[in-house]
Amino acid sequence: MTDHPFTGHAPEDAATPPQNVATEVKQAVSQFVQYFKGFQDDVTEKLKQTEERMTMLDRKTQTAARPHLAAAEVDGAPHQKAMQAYLRHGDEEGFRGLDMGTKALSTAVNSDGGFLVDPQTSDVVKSVLQSTASIRAVASVVNVEATSFDVLIDHSDVGAGWATETGSVTETGTPSIDRIVIPLHELSALPKASQRLLDDSAFDIEGWLAGRIADKFARAEAQSFISGDGIDKPTGILTHPTVDNDSWSWGNIGYVATGSDGDIGSADAIIDLVYALDARYRAGASFVMNSKTAGLIRKLKDADGRFLWSDGLAAGEPARLMGYPVLVAEDMPDVASDSLSIAFGDFAAGYTIAERPDLRVLRDPFSAKPHVLFYATKRVGGDVSDFAAIKLMKFGLS
Repeated sequence: MTDHPFTGHAPEDAATPPQNVATEVKQAVSQFVQYFKGFQDDVTEKLKQTEERMTMLDRKTQTAARPHLAAAEVDGAPHQKAMQAYLRHGDEEGFRGLDMGTKALSTAVNSDGGFLVDPQTSDVVKSVLQSTASIRAVASVVNVEATSFDVLIDHSDVGAGWATETGSVTETGTPSIDRIVIPLHELSALPKASQRLLDDSAFDIEGWLAGRIADKFARAEAQSFISGDGIDKPTGILTHPTVDNDSWSWGNIGYVATGSDGDIGSADAIIDLVYALDARYRAGASFVMNSKTAGLIRKLKDADGRFLWSDGLAAGEPARLMGYPVLVAEDMPDVASDSLSIAFGDFAAGYTIAERPDLRVLRDPFSAKPHVLFYATKRVGGDVSDFAAIKLMKFGLS
């Protein structure tokens, strides 16, 4: 016979008294409970050890938490620290230590000195420029790394004709290509701040600098895109020769006369201006005028007494004239005798702005003591790229 699994003794024969059997059963149950508790303790201990190991692994692999305000600046922190030190104290060492292979901030010093600002500040300036009331909001904007940008224009479509299976094929015409070169010019701003203000750690130097630069850049750009003469600045829309739209030719901008000297005359002039533009451009067209002209135009009514002007239905949506959006650009001329006060066209096709994406800042603590000057520069150019895509309204008899 084999031993009992818990008592270790051979089972008793059938003649064993009942009280002895009860005692052995009680002992067996007690030993079983002890064994089970031991097993349970072993499992609990192993689970505890496993949990501790997992916790240690999590702590080793977990990235240290950052404050909320710094969370979005993890990648740009080295640039910002270097820029902060340079703007506040003129310390250039921070730039020298940046890894040129992985960082977006160049430490190269050009001939007139200065450093490229950190990407965050540059993005702030760019976003402000894009949201301002200038041609930039509706024109085509391209980033270039050269000193100029070339636009190729196809004046005519490739010839086509009908052919039969057995008939001869007539040679078709070839397209005519024109090249428009848009040179980049240096746009500059010169904000200044006192050294005492710069020493104040609570002063947001980067935000202040970005705001001042963007404000000055926006005003200079807006004026040049409208009436710039092309000499050390972009060439404006109104700088190019203008001719009556009935005799329009490439290189000129066509205009539609109101038929009234220094006045709009009637709503028919707006309708004539809209349909002077080819249908392929009208789909993406918009009006450009200043506030005084807008105040005059929004009073116009059609033959049924309905206003041609309608305000935007949602916040931030532009007003519309005959269903086309209106950009209010204050650099457009006021209504006067023979003035070209309204432009209408597809400016994304008709006007191209070329710019370098970088923004350079030179710190000058000597020229305006006790103030510190910040000479900020960027390169930008602009010119008409499709003379057929823009039409003007002339407030004159012809």
